[in-house]
Amino acid sequence: MKQIVCVSTSNYYPFPTRKQNVMNRLSDAEILYIDPPVTYLAPLKDKAAKERLSAWRKGGVKAKENITVYASPPALPFFNKYRWINRLNQKRLAKFIKKVVRENGFERPYLWCYSPTSCDLTELVPNRGVIYDCVDRHSAYKGMINPEVVDRMEEDLAKRADMVFCTAQGLYETLKEYNSNTAMIPNGAAYEIFSQAAQPSEDEKKQPIFGFVGMLQDCIDYECLREVALKFPDCRLQFIGRRMPGVDLSAVESCPNVEFIGLVPQTELPEYIRRFDVCLNVFQEGKLSKDVSPLKFYEYLATGKPIVSTKEPLQVTDFADVVYIAENREKFLELCAQALAEHDPEKRAKRMAYGKACSWDERVKQMERILEDKHIF
Repeated sequence: MKQIVCVSTSNYYPFPTRKQNVMNRLSDAEILYIDPPVTYLAPLKDKAAKERLSAWRKGGVKAKENITVYASPPALPFFNKYRWINRLNQKRLAKFIKKVVRENGFERPYLWCYSPTSCDLTELVPNRGVIYDCVDRHSAYKGMINPEVVDRMEEDLAKRADMVFCTAQGLYETLKEYNSNTAMIPNGAAYEIFSQAAQPSEDEKKQPIFGFVGMLQDCIDYECLREVALKFPDCRLQFIGRRMPGVDLSAVESCPNVEFIGLVPQTELPEYIRRFDVCLNVFQEGKLSKDVSPLKFYEYLATGKPIVSTKEPLQVTDFADVVYIAENREKFLELCAQALAEHDPEKRAKRMAYGKACSWDERVKQMERILEDKHIF
């Protein structure tokens, strides 16, 4: 059985991202899932983070028979600005990982990493292979980072890795220059869950619904969404997802037909999406949006619902035969009207077929085949 330490950038609980979906599906593997650390400054912004500062002392939590989740030791802030701080943090994390590796009877596990910061970890933890799974253009994030430092850390990690996976073409073009063992595996969908939304809703609706699912973050085009709300006053615009700290939603908050549902457990999402008439995928143009691989898009495909999308992220163009892709805001509104009027069972069936082909089960099988072909697994 393969032994894997996953150094994640997302907590295992409560909401699944690529990290959990991949780890949950790896075959014949025992996994230690390491949640990302909170920094000593985090409680100043989020009171709930104070409890997480000491969570690492409580030991592991069994998430599945083969997955144990551990909280990381707290970290010094500014590690994405100063490499020397990252080295201190990774040294402490390496000590912690070596301890839990011993406690679980692991011997030289694979390290499966999701952050450029792991560049200073891989040589500190004995391992039989390093996999870097790159899910974003990390240097494009806002906040306390130095893009040049982050890019250099990513370069170092990619060069040290035995295999690099990435979710978007732009990331692939960058990372393949550092490591010839680089493959693009976009995000996917839990098809078995989201295909349930294809069944008609039994609820009586008073208004058609345009729906958006996902984190409410800076890279979403809220001005475009405001125009949708104003253009279709007899429709509702529903947002399902967590509002990220500091994100300005004033453009849409004042619209009377906009509704914020908040976070919804993944297993309950099909009940909400079932009521959608049109699913929206709306990103601002930019370096981060261009290279993102939104889970929501593949989840939308699995539902069979009409989808209206901006031209970014670039991956949407692979599905141009069944997705309404807008070059600008004016076209976006026009396509929203077309999508609302769509009654095409062939397009619906084809969207679901795409969603099934992009399921997490298929994505992880691709990863495992590549790792076996490269003799890493």
